[in-house]
Amino acid sequence: MTEFDYDDLGLVAGLEIHQQLDTATKLFCACSTELREPEESTRRLTRYLHPTRSELGELDEAALEESRVEREFEYLAYDSTCLVEEDDEPPHRVDDEAMTVALEIAQLLDMEPVDQVHPMRKLVIDGSNTSGFQRTMLIAGEGEIETDEGPVGVEDLMLEEESAQRVAETDSGVRYSLDRLGIPLVEIGTDPDIRSPEQAREAAERIGMLLRSTGKVKRGLGTIRQDVNVSIENGARVELKGVQSLDDIDDLVRNEVRRQVELLDIAAELDDRDAAVGEPRDVTDVFADTDSGVIRSALDAGGEVRAVRLEGFDGLVGREIQPDRRLGTEFSDHAKRHGAGGIFHTDELPAYGVTEAEVEALREAVEADSEDAVAIVADDPETAALAIDAVAERAETALEGVPEETRDANEDATSRYLRPLPGAARMYPETDVPPVEPDAGEIETPELLTEKVDRYQAQFDLDAGLAEQVAYGEYMPLFERVVEAGVDPTLAADTVESTLTALRRDDVPVGDLTDEHIEDALLAVEDGDVPNEGLEDLLTALAETPSLSAEEAVEQEGLGGVAEDEVREAVVEVVERNAEQVSEEGMGAFSGLMGECMGQLRGKADGDLVSSVLREEIQKRA
Repeated sequence: MTEFDYDDLGLVAGLEIHQQLDTATKLFCACSTELREPEESTRRLTRYLHPTRSELGELDEAALEESRVEREFEYLAYDSTCLVEEDDEPPHRVDDEAMTVALEIAQLLDMEPVDQVHPMRKLVIDGSNTSGFQRTMLIAGEGEIETDEGPVGVEDLMLEEESAQRVAETDSGVRYSLDRLGIPLVEIGTDPDIRSPEQAREAAERIGMLLRSTGKVKRGLGTIRQDVNVSIENGARVELKGVQSLDDIDDLVRNEVRRQVELLDIAAELDDRDAAVGEPRDVTDVFADTDSGVIRSALDAGGEVRAVRLEGFDGLVGREIQPDRRLGTEFSDHAKRHGAGGIFHTDELPAYGVTEAEVEALREAVEADSEDAVAIVADDPETAALAIDAVAERAETALEGVPEETRDANEDATSRYLRPLPGAARMYPETDVPPVEPDAGEIETPELLTEKVDRYQAQFDLDAGLAEQVAYGEYMPLFERVVEAGVDPTLAADTVESTLTALRRDDVPVGDLTDEHIEDALLAVEDGDVPNEGLEDLLTALAETPSLSAEEAVEQEGLGGVAEDEVREAVVEVVERNAEQVSEEGMGAFSGLMGECMGQLRGKADGDLVSSVLREEIQKRA
C-alpha cells in the first residue's frame, strides 16, 4: 500500500462512533432490545417514504437523491415490537436507563453535559425508519481523549434510536426488521484533530475501550460502527460510513487519501487537456445486432443504450484510484445508485461481447475522437436516462477534483459512493417528546477496563493475560456479577474465557446460552450441587435445550454430585479391573486410571475426591 507524507498532504480526519447500549428497553418505548429472527415475525407492513422540507423550506440533497428511486419498504413486526416502531403511536418519554448510560459515557470522555436535552428529528428516507426520520438528541460536548500523537477533541455525544435492520432486497424495494429499530444508540463525534491513519485507529480503540468500561454496551457484529471523515489539502471532506472492524480504520484512511490524491492528479490532467463532458445521447441503434449479453438482455426487454462523450478523458477513466477500483468504478457507482447494473466505457472496450466495430460506431455516434472516452448504460429507458445523467454529473465533478460525499466502506478497506453529504436541512425539532433535564451529579464514573485488569490481578489473583481477557471480553459484566454472588473468580474467569471457547469449537451452540444460564450453572457448582467436572456437560445441555433451567438440566443429565461411598465403589471397580497394571506399575498407573475413573463417574464427582480415593486404593494394592 502506498505511504504518503500525511503532514505534507494536510490530512485532516475525525471519527463518528455509533454504539448500541445494552438497556432493558428501547429508547422511546417499553419493548425489549432483544434481536429476533425474520421467520419469527408475526406480521408485515409497507411504507413509501418521501423527503419533507425543513422549517426554512429547504430540501436536504441526500434525501432528495434517495427519493429519486421509487421503492416500497416492507417491515417485519414481532410480538416484541409495538406501534411506536410502526409509527402508529407517538413515542414515549426518553428511557431513563439509556440517559444514565449516556451520561456515564460523557464522564469517561471528560465531556460537559448540556443543561437541557432537546430531542430532534433527522430526515432519513432510505427505509431504515418507518417514520422517515430518526430521533436524536445532544447529551454533552467539549470532551477530549489522549493518543500517542496528541489529544483529540470530542465535539459531541448524541443519544439516538438505532435504525431498522435491512434483511433482504425485494422485487419492489427493501425488507427491514423492526426488532432493532429504537434500540438506544450513542453517537460520539470527534473534532477534526486526527492527522494520520494510525492516530485514527488509536482514537477509535480508545473510545471503544471507554464505551466497554461502562459494562452497558452491546457486543458483537453490528453493535458498534465507526464512520471516518477524511480530507486532504485541495481535496474535500468525505464521510466513510459503516466501518465494522477497528482493524480496517487505518487502511480505510490510507485508501481514501490515495483516492483523493489520484482524483486531484486526474483533475490536473483533465485541465491540461481542456476536457469537457458532452450531452447524453441515445445510441441504441449502434448495438441493434450486438452479441454482448448485458446489452442484448436490456434491448430484448425493451431497453435502450445511452452514452455520454467524455472529451479528453481517454485513458483516465480506467486509471486506478484505489486497489481494484478506477475512475470508471466511481462513474458506475453513480449509475448503480439510480438503478442500473453498471456501465461500460471505452477504456475497457472492446470486451464483454462488445466488438471493435461497435466501439468505432459508438465513437462516431457521439462524435468522439481518439483523445475522448465514452461511457454507456444499457437498461430500461427511464433507468438508462437517469443513470447516464448521473455518470455525466460525476464526470463533471472529476474536472474539479474531489467531490464532497458520503461513501460506504467495503470489506477490503476501499469505499464506494453512497450519497451526497447531508446538510442542515435534514434536522428539525421533535414535537412529540418533551425535553429532559439530565442530572449528571448522580452519575458515578465507571471503572476503566485498564483499571479492571489491574484490580482482577490484585484482588482475584488472576494472571495478567486472563485478567485482560475477562476485562475486555463480552462477559465482563457477568463475571463481576457472579463473583459478587460468591463464585470462585478463577472458575468464573476460566469458564467465560476458556470453557465456552472450547465448547464453541466442539460445535456446541454456545450462542444460545443466556447470561442467566451461565450464572445459574456457575452457582450450581459453587453451591456443590454439581462438581466442577460436570460444568461442561451442564453448559452443553443448556445450550442444546435453552428452555431448560439449570436445575432441570442437572436432573436431566444426572449431573448431581455423588456421595463418597459411591465414588469409592466406582474407583475400586476400576482398580480391580486393572489389577495387573496396578501390581506392576504401582502409582505409575495413577494417571491412566484417573481418566478411567472420571469417565465412569461421568463428571458427577469432584476430581479432588476421586484423586484422593484412587491414591488410597492403589497404595493398598501396590
